Amino acid sequence: MTTDLHQEHIDNSAKALIKADNLIAGYFPGVPILNGSDLYANEGELIGIIGPNGAGKSTLLKALFGLVKVWSGEVTLRGENITNMRADELVTRSIGFVPQNNNVFPSLTIEENLEMGCYQDPSKFVDSFERVSSLFPALKDRRKQKAGSLSGGERQMVAMGRALMMNPSVILLDEPSAGLSPALQDEVFIRVKDINKTGVTVIIVEQNAARCLQIVDRGYVLDQGQNAYTGTGRSLANDPKVIELYLGTLAKS
Repeated sequence: MTTDLHQEHIDNSAKALIKADNLIAGYFPGVPILNGSDLYANEGELIGIIGPNGAGKSTLLKALFGLVKVWSGEVTLRGENITNMRADELVTRSIGFVPQNNNVFPSLTIEENLEMGCYQDPSKFVDSFERVSSLFPALKDRRKQKAGSLSGGERQMVAMGRALMMNPSVILLDEPSAGLSPALQDEVFIRVKDINKTGVTVIIVEQNAARCLQIVDRGYVLDQGQNAYTGTGRSLANDPKVIELYLGTLAKS
């Protein structure tokens, strides 16, 4: 990351809801995947993280949620240091996470999957189910259907719904459109916008970079575990260097 980008991050992130500063992290000692990555999100923002395969996008998301060891740097939520805090503790602090793979319990019904989202506080289920159903009406209509019988797009809705059951202020989405048809990808992006419109801060990692930049307020381009570019979604989508290096023909579609 350049000094200018790091200084801009410091200057603009003073009142951030969630913030990552200069993270160095990885899965094996001595093999860092993140090499000084920064990120911040304000209340109600929709933030996108894009970049080439192996850039550290999903690792950054997992580092925010305590699933990857942070060796250096700091993650804060409302100014509180939450670096390397356990995922279950982060849920109680109003952070939700939706992994890319294996993100539903296939042998359970839709309703039971959503109940698992309230595992820490079952008393929230009734109100949360109504709130989540307003975002995903099909989940209510098909609440007794086994999640294993759903399509990929439908499973993604269940996974996002479950993460919303504890009424998080921040939700982290790891490539929610991966493996879906173009039509279902569009549906996912619409739902992500709908979630954000309710006031939830959303941080989304996406391989569909061009589509992601169309919906986000701000974006980060990661390369080799560092922030290569950052800016509004529109400015990144129209930046000639970002187009040349990271978007290619996707930016023109």
